[in-house]
Amino acid sequence: MATKANSATLPKSGAVSKGYNFASTWEQNAPLTEQQQVAITALSHAVAERPYPANLAQEPASGQENSLSVSSKVDTFEFSGATEMVLVNTHQFYKWFTELEFAMKSETEEKYQHYVDTLTARIETCDGILNEVDNTLDLFNELQLQHQAVATKTKTLHDACDRLLIEKQRLIEFADALRSKLKYFDELENVSSNFYSPNMSVGNGNFLPLLKRLDECITYVENNSQYAESGVYLVKFRQLQSRALAMIRSHVLSVLKSASGQVQAAIRGNDGNKTSVEGVETSVVYIRFKAAAGELKPVLEEIESRSSRKEYAQVLLECHKLYCEQRLSLVKRIVQQRVSEFAKKEELPSLARSGCAYLMQVCQLEHQLFYHFFPSSSADVSNLAPLLDPLSTYLYDTLRPKLIHEANLDFLCELVDILKVEVLGEQLSRRSESLAGLRPTLQRILADVCERLTFRARTYVRDEIGNFFPFDEDLDYPAKLEQSVETEQGTSGDESSDVFKSWYPPLEKTLSCLSKLYRCLEPPVFTGLAQEAVEVCSVSIQKGSKLIAKRSSPMDGQLFLIKHLLVLREQIAPFDIEFSVTHKELDFSHLLEHLRRILRGQALFDWSRPTSLARNLSPRVLENQIDAKKELEKSLKVTCEEFIMSVTKLVVDPLLSFVTKVSAVKGKFSTGGQDQKMDSVLSKPLRDQAFATPEKVAELVQKVTATMQQELPNVMAKMKLYLQNPTTRTILFKPIKTNIVEAHMQLLSLLKSEYSAEEIQNIGMVPIQDLQAQLDNLL
Repeated sequence: MATKANSATLPKSGAVSKGYNFASTWEQNAPLTEQQQVAITALSHAVAERPYPANLAQEPASGQENSLSVSSKVDTFEFSGATEMVLVNTHQFYKWFTELEFAMKSETEEKYQHYVDTLTARIETCDGILNEVDNTLDLFNELQLQHQAVATKTKTLHDACDRLLIEKQRLIEFADALRSKLKYFDELENVSSNFYSPNMSVGNGNFLPLLKRLDECITYVENNSQYAESGVYLVKFRQLQSRALAMIRSHVLSVLKSASGQVQAAIRGNDGNKTSVEGVETSVVYIRFKAAAGELKPVLEEIESRSSRKEYAQVLLECHKLYCEQRLSLVKRIVQQRVSEFAKKEELPSLARSGCAYLMQVCQLEHQLFYHFFPSSSADVSNLAPLLDPLSTYLYDTLRPKLIHEANLDFLCELVDILKVEVLGEQLSRRSESLAGLRPTLQRILADVCERLTFRARTYVRDEIGNFFPFDEDLDYPAKLEQSVETEQGTSGDESSDVFKSWYPPLEKTLSCLSKLYRCLEPPVFTGLAQEAVEVCSVSIQKGSKLIAKRSSPMDGQLFLIKHLLVLREQIAPFDIEFSVTHKELDFSHLLEHLRRILRGQALFDWSRPTSLARNLSPRVLENQIDAKKELEKSLKVTCEEFIMSVTKLVVDPLLSFVTKVSAVKGKFSTGGQDQKMDSVLSKPLRDQAFATPEKVAELVQKVTATMQQELPNVMAKMKLYLQNPTTRTILFKPIKTNIVEAHMQLLSLLKSEYSAEEIQNIGMVPIQDLQAQLDNLL
């Protein structure tokens, strides 16, 4: 293929050279203008060097035979004399130009014609080659079709082989699966022959593997009930399983009875010596059974591992029962003997403490021994219930008769403390797993003790507090308080002085009883008892107050009541309960009217609605809430008000009577009287009245002052004797002081309005400030 040549190396055309020479001659003969020369120069430059087409160009030194080349020869003969030719007219020029143009056209067409010939030759060559290629392609297509046919037949053969292989593998797998399923049914004969063999026993090494295989067969047949005759095989397998489990049950019973017989023989061999459960590591009661546990351990572990199946769970429960029966036959006599010894020598609290401690020891040891037999079942305390319940019942049966006849509250409270704190709280919490079987019985004993304690507490409140009959020394107030003060002064600094001696016995008994019951009874029960005790105690104190008022003085009775109600309120404050109880009772009062109307034939109910009859004939539930603490506060308040009014009346009663009388006189005078004589008396000034002369008022004031100076110190002395707390005395005396001061202020106000200053001075009233100071000094 020809390459593109540089335009500078292309040969110049001969026609161009001749044209240039002719133009030079023509220029000499017919000079051109400058503009024409420039145009010709540009034209000559434009056509001076014409490169060959890129596909026809050839390198100067190219040796290729088929490279394209264009001849640049010019027919020198035809134009040999063109340059010497002289043009004399236009016609000659046009002729010459036409010839020159023809020569150039021929030259140009020669190159292209040569190129066309070359291309034509090559096209003919390519056509020949294409024909050969078409023939080759036809042969290749035919070969390809033949190859595709062979490949299709080969693939079909391969697919058939693969299908046969897959079918073969499927049949092999089906045969294996069928064989694996049939082996469970085939095991019936093998297992049956082994189990019915005379040499087969639970101790045989093949027994447990056969039992496991039997369980697998039963499980498989149960899960594939759709197989033919699966029901028949399942029945036969279950029969074999029942036989095997019966053999296990018999074996366990045989081993336990053997161990029990050995223990009983060892006990009888002691010639009547006492055998207890103390020192269990060396006691035959436990050592022989531990040996039996080692013999039964493989079988029992196998049963426990399969306890999720109901058959094995049932057998396991029966084994638990057999074990508990054998252990109970050995231990019950020992436990009964020991508990009986405790009952003979000890009182109820000590008996409960010793009996519970001994029973917990037995329970712990039995739990440890049970763990050797049944490791997985020992966590469930209910499994040992057939053994522990009868053992704990012995203690319960021993405590119950003593408990019923026990009337001492202290013993009952101590018993509750032992059971609740020492036994259930401390012992069982530390060893909760091993002693959990005792908890129901101990809680039952505790419930009985609390019930007995509640009954005895109510009886105590009724008999000792509510029905308390005081002796003379119980009502010897204030001498009893004075004696207590002298005792405290004689033993100052000694903590042995008993403040309870100055209390009224029902108060001391109430607080003592409540303090004992607070930690022993449940809050709801204690609340009811406390409410009842406080209410009964308050009534008893009020009865004592009335007796003391008759025996000593009304003031002593009032101060006695205030003192004891304050102590009662103070002492029950620490109890974290509400002293209120709601009593519910049925009210049938409305039914009488309904019955009367029914008898009169009046319709009362809508008989089509059964609820109407039930609603109208049902009794009403009435609720009555009693708050002992509020009632106590109410009684205390009333008593304090009575005491305040009595002291006020004792001191300033003349003043109050005088002020009241003056108010009455003024009231009649302001309303006007119908009697002239009475009107004339009422029209007199107050100081002219017979009862209100300055002398009478002065005498009244002196009497009140003397009474205040004589009686108030005695009142304060009694208050100090009954009420040791200064704050309490101050609170109680404050309204008394206020009443006294107000009475004097009323009288002073009256004097200022009705009497002269000189008369007021002669009356001699104590100034209010001095009066207040005197009253303050009494405190």
